[in-house]
Amino acid sequence: MSDALDGEATVATGEITGLAGQFLAMLADERGSSEHTLRAYVREVRSFAAYLEKALGKDAAIGSVEHLHIRAYLGVLYERGLTKASAARALAAVRSWFKWLAKEGKVLQNPALLVSTPKRPMHLPRVPSMEEVNRVLNSLDGAGPVGSSDGQEESVWPERDRVIFELLYGCGIRNSELVGLNMMSVQWNNDAVLVRGKGKKERLVPLGDEAALAVREYLPGREAKLVAAGKGGLVHEGPLLTNLRMRGDCRLTTRSVGRIVKAIARSRGLAADVHPHTLRHAFGTHMLEEGADLRAIQEMLGHERLSTTQRYTQLTVGQVQRVYDETHPRAK
Repeated sequence: MSDALDGEATVATGEITGLAGQFLAMLADERGSSEHTLRAYVREVRSFAAYLEKALGKDAAIGSVEHLHIRAYLGVLYERGLTKASAARALAAVRSWFKWLAKEGKVLQNPALLVSTPKRPMHLPRVPSMEEVNRVLNSLDGAGPVGSSDGQEESVWPERDRVIFELLYGCGIRNSELVGLNMMSVQWNNDAVLVRGKGKKERLVPLGDEAALAVREYLPGREAKLVAAGKGGLVHEGPLLTNLRMRGDCRLTTRSVGRIVKAIARSRGLAADVHPHTLRHAFGTHMLEEGADLRAIQEMLGHERLSTTQRYTQLTVGQVQRVYDETHPRAK
């Protein structure tokens, strides 16, 4: 069972708690869920199970749970100060649990389906313009180290840092997907990168010329550092992006990527709140502005639902006005 369940085990004092434990064990052992997802489900499902046992009694049957209990639980979450986004995540976990319970014949139907998902406010992050992103990327071509007073990763390996920016913006991949890339993930013959996304789903993302060039210029330095550290066996099969000191499995962490992106962005005059996901959002937004099909963007971003892509890609007021001026007969 996954480490995310370690320290979370609870003695099954009733049917509800026991079934919650069985569901979480199934997630860990059968579905191959990510550690992040599993931790969230452990937290949400166990919290709701504890609420039910307190409200209905420890000996209550799972079949006695109704949608009104779930609505009341969401009310408790709001009283605790949780946001609508957090409540929506909790409801999603409860729905998954009861979907499994129905499949296993433990309940006749999923009462969570009768509970509406809390509407979350649309908070679209500020996206740097195409000109701003290109200016940063062009400045990284042959650039020296980024100044830093704390000796962090971002100060001493410009070739690798350029690869980070080129792949985040050029491929639109997530931070976790970026650090998960291995040498074999780059398919040079197909001009593509094999990315493992959420739920371990794989997808091919085009590798642009500039990103490919950045990777090729980075690889000799990577090989030299691995060999010097006595880890030459990782040259052809190890992680694509390595940490500076070649510690552990040599893989760069998402935290380090975040520091690198922020340091470079600030040194190049971008907003202080720029982070890796900003570049992913810019990828989708800029492609949409240039006329890319929304479903093609969905495929490249690895979104299961088109509605998710629509939240990540926003049309600027100028773009909307331009489309109107060019296409509406009364605008001419």
